[in-house]
Amino acid sequence: MKRVFLGVLAVIILSSHDMFLKLDKYFLEPNTDVVIELFNGTFDQSDNVITRDRMLDVSMVENQTRTQIDTADWFEKDKTTYLNYTTGAPGTYVMGVSTKARSLAMSAKDFNDYLAHDGVVDMLELRKQNGTLGDSTVERYSKHIKTVFQVGNKLTDDYKTELGYPIEFVLLENPYDLHPGHSLPVKLLYHQKPLANQLVYVGSKAAAHSHGGEMHTHDGESDHTHDDLLQLRTDEQGLLNVPITDEGVWYLKTIHLVESDEEGLTHESNWSTITFGIGSGHEHDDHGHEGGLPTYVYVIISLLIIAVLFLLYDRKKK
Repeated sequence: MKRVFLGVLAVIILSSHDMFLKLDKYFLEPNTDVVIELFNGTFDQSDNVITRDRMLDVSMVENQTRTQIDTADWFEKDKTTYLNYTTGAPGTYVMGVSTKARSLAMSAKDFNDYLAHDGVVDMLELRKQNGTLGDSTVERYSKHIKTVFQVGNKLTDDYKTELGYPIEFVLLENPYDLHPGHSLPVKLLYHQKPLANQLVYVGSKAAAHSHGGEMHTHDGESDHTHDDLLQLRTDEQGLLNVPITDEGVWYLKTIHLVESDEEGLTHESNWSTITFGIGSGHEHDDHGHEGGLPTYVYVIISLLIIAVLFLLYDRKKK
């Protein structure tokens, strides 16, 4: 009975450790204090905190500048890790966290159950084909996560920043320039190269309301099962298109698990997630996009052209 209990407990602990960066609001004002949450569990519930010694990299990217986050700005409450952060100039921000690798020995049954629960179906099928379902494992795993949020009205190209993590999602369009009905192209990289035929799960939380540059999501919802999530696969170029159906918070997650020939290991996995918000897609037009002219400039130019044409027409009449 004790062995059965420990086996069940191991599956519960090991199969619920996706990691996410989350915000209460993904549309923020410049020069504002915010708290960013680091969940280690499911999208809705953190099962344990992440200590500083596990954080290999913590970066914030804004206006083409990458800054390392001071570990002193983190704090814990209950089972969640939090970061105090003050936004700066307007722009589209990217934050990333990459953890150090850890190794874990598992029985064959616990490993198979973990693969089924966490949706790592390719490795489960490979074990069936190879006749290794009865083999115990030692897996080395690490997690590499990102979030993209909007500060003020200025849209910048930082959303597509590659942080150089072992695995990472890279957005190919600014999500804060999109609205439901669009699709969001995404690239998945593994050691800075496109990762083909990788299974990706997509989830979202519908917005309770979205107006005035703010967006809040419903709280208290239970986490999706994998059957509830949209399942996509990357193409040969590591690309996929995410159909955007609702305003709210969206997330992508994947686990890239391979067999290992390294001594003392049987498998190695790299986990990746990314979170971002979707609003109306039209709230930032007043300031234009990075690299383009603001709307008011086009208005002034248009008025000048009309004035010149009027003067030419009036002079021609005389």
